[in-house]
Amino acid sequence: MFEMKRVNVYRGTQHVLHDIDLKILPGRFTALIGPNGSGKSTLLGSMANTVAIQSGHVALGSKQLVSYSRRELARQMAFLPQHVHTPVGMSVRELLAQGRFPWRSWLGGWSSEDEDAVSRAVALCGIEQLIDRPLQSLSGGQLQRAWIAMTLVQDTPVILLDEPTTFLDVANQLSLLDLLSVLRDAGRTVVAILHDLNQAARYADQLVMLKDGRVVAEGATQQVFNVPNIDNVFSVRSRMLDDPETGIAMCIASSWA
Repeated sequence: MFEMKRVNVYRGTQHVLHDIDLKILPGRFTALIGPNGSGKSTLLGSMANTVAIQSGHVALGSKQLVSYSRRELARQMAFLPQHVHTPVGMSVRELLAQGRFPWRSWLGGWSSEDEDAVSRAVALCGIEQLIDRPLQSLSGGQLQRAWIAMTLVQDTPVILLDEPTTFLDVANQLSLLDLLSVLRDAGRTVVAILHDLNQAARYADQLVMLKDGRVVAEGATQQVFNVPNIDNVFSVRSRMLDDPETGIAMCIASSWA
């Protein structure tokens, strides 16, 4: 479980996160939602220990993040940021191999466990036809699936994803969210930033709504996905309809103009 207590983050003189108190329950799919500039990526980065906090603390399980070694933390969580540098001259297969770093000794060779982890990730992400292609030859959507596969190769109990549906068409967005649900059902803890509110409502067990660097609402999706919260967080006028097939609430939003 992640626990954040009175976390504050500054970027220069800008106060980006304000006194964040938050618990992320294990074995759940949690979606972070909010308008642009609300602090979602900063919050996720502080959970991944890639963003320094100026006060408060972040704990994973019984230990604060700062007490983990790099390898220990990489065995506990995989993090895919929004913007990643694509290595020049590297194939998809070579990229996936990087995900096994936490589990390999300095002198150990490539093991059957490593190969199995790669094979599982390739199958789950449907990139069998891409495995030997150079990264530079892939489309944006194909490249995104390769990076997601690398996070799965890492084989961690926690997966953090910053806007993972970026560059994916609708079919592949839904395929990815289905995959994250399968991982959640298998006991993984998934935390993802999502921009599509209805996808968040459909797939996430828990929502965290941010505005101006503050957590405005958080809890079970069916409890916090409502008109007052959405109107407040996104500065829109919204109404709710129930999906006739699933019964899940859907949001239809319009501007105040």
